[in-house]
Amino acid sequence: MQISRGEVAALFGSVYEREPEVCGFAPGRVNLIGEHTDYNGGQVFPCAIDLGIACAAARREDRLLCFYSANFPDAGVLKCSLDELDIGGNWCDYPKSVILTFARFGYPLESGADFVFAGNLPDGAGLSSSAALEVLTGTVLRKLYGIPVTPQQIAVFGQFAENRFIGVNCGIMDQFASAMGRQDHAVLLDTHTLAFDYAPIDSSKAAIVIVNSGVKHSLVSSAYNDRRRECEAALSALAGKGKVSALCALSPEEFERYKDAIPDEVCRRRAKHAVYENARTTQAAAALQKGDLAAFGRLMNESHRSLRDDYEVSCAELDFLVKTAQQIDGVYGARMTGGGFGGCTVNLVQKDAVQAFCQSITAAYRDRFGIEAPTYIIRPGEGAEARTFVR
Repeated sequence: MQISRGEVAALFGSVYEREPEVCGFAPGRVNLIGEHTDYNGGQVFPCAIDLGIACAAARREDRLLCFYSANFPDAGVLKCSLDELDIGGNWCDYPKSVILTFARFGYPLESGADFVFAGNLPDGAGLSSSAALEVLTGTVLRKLYGIPVTPQQIAVFGQFAENRFIGVNCGIMDQFASAMGRQDHAVLLDTHTLAFDYAPIDSSKAAIVIVNSGVKHSLVSSAYNDRRRECEAALSALAGKGKVSALCALSPEEFERYKDAIPDEVCRRRAKHAVYENARTTQAAAALQKGDLAAFGRLMNESHRSLRDDYEVSCAELDFLVKTAQQIDGVYGARMTGGGFGGCTVNLVQKDAVQAFCQSITAAYRDRFGIEAPTYIIRPGEGAEARTFVR
C-alpha cells in the first residue's frame, strides 16, 4: 500500500518545520519475465507494484540540498551544496546522481531544496528501490522546478544516473516500469527501441505473489557487472556473423546456428540465456493477452531454470522457494525475479489458492532455513506521480 501524502508531508514538517511544496510517490517493480535481457537489447515484461517510496520536498532560497530518509533515521539530515555535489557512499547518492544527471542534460537546478523520503519496499529484496528512488527524485524535480521532461525521459535519466554516477551497469527496465506503470497491467518494453505496450492482468483469476527470501544483495558488489561483461564478450565474438546489434536481436534458431563462434563456454551460456529469455518474454506476453495463464506459468518455470543453470544468478534459497512453489496446488508458475543472488521470487497463483500458497511456502521455508519468508500479494499499480501539496 502506498505511503500517503499526508504521512510524508507530516514527516517533512517535523524535520524542517515548514510545509512541503510537492509530494510524490514512485513504485517499485516486479518483473514477471524477461530477466537480464534489458541491457542485451531485448524485451522485458514488468509491472509497477503498490509498494514504493514517497517524497515531500520544497525549494530553498540558497544553494543547499538537504536529504532525510525515514528508512535511515540515524543518518539524520544529510547536506551538500549544488556547487559541490559529489557521490559520497550513502543512500542520498541516488537522488544526488539524478540531480547531477538533470544538470548534465541541460536542466541545472536554480536553487537548493529540502527533501524527505519514506519507503515501504523491503530492503535488499530486489524490487528496485534504487530505481524507484531515482524516478521519484526526477518526478519531484519536474514538478518542483517546472522542468519540461516526460516520464520516459525521467526513466532514461534514472538509468543514466545509476550507470554513470552509482556505477551499476543496469538496463532501462526498472526505471521504465517505475515511471510508466499502469494499474492492473504489465508493460512489454522493447529495451532497444523503447517501444512499449500494455497487457492486462485479470485479477479475478490469478494473483501475483512475491516471496522475499530474506537474502540481501547489492548489485554493485555482486556479479551483475560480470554478467554484463560476459554478454558483451559473447556479442563481440558474434560480430562477424552478420550485423548483430544486440544478443536479443538473434532468434533461438540463429543463436544455435552461430553459437560456436563464441569460444568461451561461460559466455556462450550467458548469451544463450539472453536469447532464449527474450523469446520466452514475447511468448509470455502473447499468452497473457489471450488469458492463457497455464502457458504463462510454464514460461516462468523455464525462465528460472535458465537463470539458475545458464546465467547462474540464483541461489539455494531462491531455488528452494521456486521448487516448493511449483509443487503447490494452484500455482501456474514461479521464478526468481530481479538481478539475482538473493531477493524475491514471483509467483502466479490461482485466486482461490493464494492464502493456502502463502501459508505453505512460508512454513516450508521456515522449516528449511529457520527464517521467515514474507509474502506480498501485489496489485499492478500506476507509475510515478507528484502533486502540489495542499493542506
